[in-house]
Amino acid sequence: MATFAKPENALKRAEELITVGQKQEALQALHDLITSRRYRAWQKTLERIMFKYVELCVDMRRGRFAKDGLIQYRIVCQQVNINSLEEVIKHFMHLATERAELARNQAQALEEALDVEDLEADKRPEDLMLSYVSGEKGKDRSDRELVTPWFKFLWETYRTVLEILRNNSRLEALYAMTAHRAFQFCKQYKRTTEFRRLCEIIRNHLANLNKYRDQRDRPDLSAPESLQLYLDTRFEQLKVATELGLWQEAFRSIEDIYGLMCMVKKTPKASLMVVYYGKLTEIFWMSSNHLYHAYAWLKLFSLQKSFNKNLSQKDLQLIASSVVLAALSVPPYDQSYGASHLELENEKERSLRVANLIGFEVEPKAENRVALSRSSLLSELVSKGVMSCVTQEVKDLYHLLENEFLPLDLALKVQPVLSKISKLGGKLSSVSSVPEVQLSQYVPALEKLATLRLLQQVSQVYQTIQIDNISKMIPFFDFTVIEKISVDAVRRNFLAIKVDHMKGAVFFGKQSIEAEGLRDHLSLLAESLSKARTMIYPPAKKAAKLGEALSNLAEIVEKEHKRLLARKSIIEKRKEEQERLLLEMERVEETKRRELQKMTEEAEQKRIAAEYEQRRNQRILKEIEDRELEEAQALLHEAEKRSKRKKKPVLEGEKMTKKVIMELALNEQLRERQEMEKKLLKFAKTMDHLERAKREEAAPLIESAFKQRLAEEAALHEREQQQEIELSRQRHAGDLEEKRRLARMLENKRILQEKVVSSREAEFTRMKRERQERISQIIQSRKQEREARRKMIFFLRSEEERQKRLQEEEEARKREEAERRKKEEAERQAKLDEIAEKQRRRMLELEEKEKREREEILRKSTAVLPKPAEPPTLGRPAELGGAAPIPAAAATAPTPGPGKYVPKHLRTKMDGAGQAPPPETDKWGGGSKPDDRPSWRDERKPPSFGSGSRTSWPASRR
Repeated sequence: MATFAKPENALKRAEELITVGQKQEALQALHDLITSRRYRAWQKTLERIMFKYVELCVDMRRGRFAKDGLIQYRIVCQQVNINSLEEVIKHFMHLATERAELARNQAQALEEALDVEDLEADKRPEDLMLSYVSGEKGKDRSDRELVTPWFKFLWETYRTVLEILRNNSRLEALYAMTAHRAFQFCKQYKRTTEFRRLCEIIRNHLANLNKYRDQRDRPDLSAPESLQLYLDTRFEQLKVATELGLWQEAFRSIEDIYGLMCMVKKTPKASLMVVYYGKLTEIFWMSSNHLYHAYAWLKLFSLQKSFNKNLSQKDLQLIASSVVLAALSVPPYDQSYGASHLELENEKERSLRVANLIGFEVEPKAENRVALSRSSLLSELVSKGVMSCVTQEVKDLYHLLENEFLPLDLALKVQPVLSKISKLGGKLSSVSSVPEVQLSQYVPALEKLATLRLLQQVSQVYQTIQIDNISKMIPFFDFTVIEKISVDAVRRNFLAIKVDHMKGAVFFGKQSIEAEGLRDHLSLLAESLSKARTMIYPPAKKAAKLGEALSNLAEIVEKEHKRLLARKSIIEKRKEEQERLLLEMERVEETKRRELQKMTEEAEQKRIAAEYEQRRNQRILKEIEDRELEEAQALLHEAEKRSKRKKKPVLEGEKMTKKVIMELALNEQLRERQEMEKKLLKFAKTMDHLERAKREEAAPLIESAFKQRLAEEAALHEREQQQEIELSRQRHAGDLEEKRRLARMLENKRILQEKVVSSREAEFTRMKRERQERISQIIQSRKQEREARRKMIFFLRSEEERQKRLQEEEEARKREEAERRKKEEAERQAKLDEIAEKQRRRMLELEEKEKREREEILRKSTAVLPKPAEPPTLGRPAELGGAAPIPAAAATAPTPGPGKYVPKHLRTKMDGAGQAPPPETDKWGGGSKPDDRPSWRDERKPPSFGSGSRTSWPASRR
């Protein structure tokens, strides 16, 4: 980073680098100077540096550098010379626009060069591949490379300037001018994507302006000049959006204007409101919202009639005719019929929002909200006198479609009127917002309305009609179009029609009851029959009524019981909800308490850290003071040395500090400055005397020129006053003539008003009666549905309780059975464990006894026989029928007594001698007490013994 002693040196260095072709180094040098903290005081040199800086940024298309430099320069100029920043920004935009225009002029095919959807998007991979694969670049590609980068840079320039000026109250005019130029850029080159982005940027700027109200240089929207600039910007945005065909963005611009006015609680001028409603008519017409379109036209008509004094009679007729035709173009049925509850709520909210936009109430109130409808619109047209201003063709059309009952030739009479209306229209000379009015745009909607009116009137007269006859009666459309219109009307509950193509006929259903012509007759017939029945069958006595009431008492009690049960359940649910809310509140309070505790701990830690930092800073300050004291001593010695040659300074010896010495130097400078100021005052006094002498000489000349000017202006005033008197006389005479001409139509106006009012009263009475009947039917049907639902809920709950009770009984029975089995199994297992324990103890005793006997036998056999006996051959037990050889030693052994254990090698000998073995009571054959050792054959499973058991199992068990 290069450092310069003066800003002029940096500018000179940058010019030298530019001369040798090193623009990047020159730009970097100027950027370092601008962003440096050393040059934060404004001076004229910095302005020249900024001019050179923005020129380099434009030449090299460095938008980021330009933005950084302008932000730093804004900090320098904000409080000193804000006009310098304005000049720099204007120069920057001028250079960027000039280079973009130069590139556009160099390109031969502008449409192909600007065929880019988004100026902020980079090159796509396929474009890069194509540029590398194709060896010869075409003309279109060269144009794209030449023009598009400069338009990207120009767009980035507008964004940068808007971002820099967004919160600067001193440069509001420049901000508005930049926004207007950006809108014109988008309009000229059809940049729809950039226009949407620009609108969003401006919208975010206003939102941030309201969000952060404590900024120092924030624009004040309550000031008339600031408000007018913001309004002009929004209206320019609205105009460009409509010209580009971005109707959604245009509607958002309308909402921005309304929100801005609600913010400041003021209403714009009448000229701006004319533009507002003129654009609203276009937006609603493009979105097919004919009702809102008609209301916007009505507001525009009221404004033009009230505030435009130059409005001619022809223009007023055209505007009034547009209002009436737009109102007639509204479909005569409810568009939201058959929609869901959520859709109805959304439509209601949307209707209220649009009503606020059309009414333009900056302080909307809930009690003033009126739902927009076709009937209220037509009534308002009559009440505001719009019908008296329209052309005769429009009056005839209104009378035919709204008042006449012509079921057979309505369309035939409407067709010539529509052909005349389609030729009306033209340019308006006195309405700038609506330069042209063409009534032919309403003809398709009016033909559809005539078709609906004819079908409605035919359905009141006929029950069946041929398709060919309807096609002849409606010359506007083919029958396929008529069928589509009828389907839409049936779906909206406006007509009840069925088309049978096999029979070639159209059937009008449910008209015998719902028709207006028969409804009154049926009600009168019902009343007459009721009176006749009352005369034939007089009402019973009060006792009979009491008995009838008592007969229904059980049903009433049952209903009341169900109602009380439902109320009880509702109360229980409310209690549960209240308890849940209390728990939630306790949880929230606990969370807050923990957060407060955590914040307290953090604050304590911060306090400890702050105290440590404070002690550290105090130590550092003390060291600095000690160092400064040493420097002051050194400066004192130097001052004493200088005092030898000059006048000795007044010092206090050891107590002098660096600060005191600096103050002495500053006092010396201040003394010199005061002497200079005295000289300047003396010079100013001399100049004052000179200027006074000049003015004394010029006073007589100025006085004579003033008197001459007064005489000329008096003559001019007299001449203009005479002209004005003559014009007033002529205007008064014309007004008297116009009054005599219009006085003839006063009686016709009164007759028409009475006729319209009477027809509206009849229509209102009929609609009120229809509404009451429809409400009663809905109440009855809902009551029946509610009763059926209650019965079904009671049946389902009873069935559920019965199934639950059966399930609980079955589970209880299963649990008892399982517990019983478990108990039996435990008893059996305990018994088996006891038997096994007895057998184990018995086995241990037998093994011990066997061991002793075997040792005794071995001793005896060793004493009798010198040779060892052959190993015994184990055979099968005697009880299994097996025979085995008996060893010699076993033959000489004595026969054991009953109840004693017999070894295997002796047991085979006894079997061979023909002696029957002693009776065995168990499988071990070791005792005669069956009660002590029960046999394993009596148990379901064999007992488990230790590893030392020597049991010989029977063959059947093996």
